[in-house]
Amino acid sequence: MCDWPVVQTVDGAPEALKCSSQFANIYVATGAEDSSESEIKRAFSRVGLDEFLSGYFCKSNVGLAKGSPEFLEVILSHLGLPASRTAVVGDRFVKDMKPAMRLGLKPIWLTQENAPRGTEVRVIRNLRELCM
Repeated sequence: MCDWPVVQTVDGAPEALKCSSQFANIYVATGAEDSSESEIKRAFSRVGLDEFLSGYFCKSNVGLAKGSPEFLEVILSHLGLPASRTAVVGDRFVKDMKPAMRLGLKPIWLTQENAPRGTEVRVIRNLRELCM
């Protein structure tokens, strides 16, 4: 990831991270299986987002793949945070929202779709909406 020829931010990420980091610790939990924590940090550094982030979680330091039932549990345990005080922002319903809901985290889905009926998923269309 850090050595890709082009590394780009998601639209609205710089603004959202700058704003959100003023009142919360922000961590990246990624499904990148071929990158170490330090490589992921270097990729975020290349686009100037590392200054807003408190840490990185991936398969190499969690020991589990993102989307596995225990991935978020290990992260919560490491951070010492209750699920009720933690939000997950992600773009994949199955790998991000379902595990977050199962554990009682606040799910925030970055998508152009609508939330499935009967779920408590907050839908955002752009990361800038996190600070509105």
